[in-house]
Amino acid sequence: MQLTRFTDLGLRTLMLLAAGESHERRVTTRTIAVSADASEHHVAKAVSRLVELGMVHARRGRVGGIVLTDAGRTASIGWLVRELEGDREVVECGGVNPCPLIAACRLRRALAEAKAAFYRELDRYTVTDLADGPGLPIVLQLTGKRTPWKGTH
Repeated sequence: MQLTRFTDLGLRTLMLLAAGESHERRVTTRTIAVSADASEHHVAKAVSRLVELGMVHARRGRVGGIVLTDAGRTASIGWLVRELEGDREVVECGGVNPCPLIAACRLRRALAEAKAAFYRELDRYTVTDLADGPGLPIVLQLTGKRTPWKGTH
């Protein structure tokens, strides 16, 4: 299963916010876009969805920024991926040109079971689990890219 860039940016945003909380620096869509090597527009769309889900609080303007909510810290990664991806099927068997094997197909069930196992494993982790400890902030400091945490180079 491959995640969309939208989901990737949403998860990276949450992890960057969680890892940077101890630094108490203002984080914007621009700083996330630079550190994730993505367009500001794509990051803004992901942040907008995260706001809808209650994972982050965003404030516009000169003193604006993005802050992780308590729900954003404790949400399961599996739930987040389901919400950001839309929990669609791994393969489309029906539609305009349905698969001729659909009546006796076992692949669809195997893929559904694999997807359920994928989400079950992701449900074991939260954003805090993925960003906790000294590793992520150190990685952010060592990257050649500009990070949202100004002054950490």
